[in-house]
Amino acid sequence: MSQQPETPDGVPPAEPREAGPRRGGRRRALRDAHARMRLRLDAHPRLRSLYKIGVGVLGAVIVVVGLILVPLPGPGWLVVFVGVAVLGTEFPAAHRITQWVRRLARRARLRWRAWRVARSARRSSTVDASAVPSR
Repeated sequence: MSQQPETPDGVPPAEPREAGPRRGGRRRALRDAHARMRLRLDAHPRLRSLYKIGVGVLGAVIVVVGLILVPLPGPGWLVVFVGVAVLGTEFPAAHRITQWVRRLARRARLRWRAWRVARSARRSSTVDASAVPSR
């Protein structure tokens, strides 16, 4: 028989945590809280439509501010894409745009890393003439 050990006060010890902050515990907790909120929203159609309107207005404001910032120095396009991501939480078309931008950014990051590795390999394989001992 397997019995759980007890602490001196007679209470069984707490279960060890499977996922700490480094293993996505906070992210999972936020995702669960968001899922519970969405279930409550879905239960009330008027509240759901009000929420959707609020997200639409907030996302549109962020996109407009980002477009105003585009010609100015700073993160204009980044703000535009954040606004589209906010809209993507409620609207499928905006979600598709967000996914496309994420794929584009991932490909650019992978190309950048490949370029840096290739450049590093070229530099290490190129031997400086002054470093080669003369005969």
